Amino acid sequence: MSFLFTTLADAGLPLFGATIGVGLVAIAAGIGIGKIGAAALEAIARQPEAGSDIRSNMIVAAALIEGVAFFALIVCSLEIFLS
Repeated sequence: MSFLFTTLADAGLPLFGATIGVGLVAIAAGIGIGKIGAAALEAIARQPEAGSDIRSNMIVAAALIEGVAFFALIVCSLEIFLS
C-alpha cells in the first residue's frame, strides 16, 4: 500500500488535487455569494421597507461564505507550496 502512495506522490497528484481544490473553492464561493445577492435583491424588491434588515443579513452570510472560502484556499495553497 505504501508503494501506491509513494507512486502517486511522485506523480504529482497531490499538487493536482490541491489546484483542482483551489479552483472548486473559488467557483463555489462565487456561486454561493451570487445566489445570496440574487435572493436578497428579490426580497428587497418584494418588501422595500425591510431592505436594511435584508441587506445586513446578506452581508453577514456573504462574509461567512468568504471566510470558509479563504480558509479552504489557504489549506489548498499550503498543500501546493509546502509539498
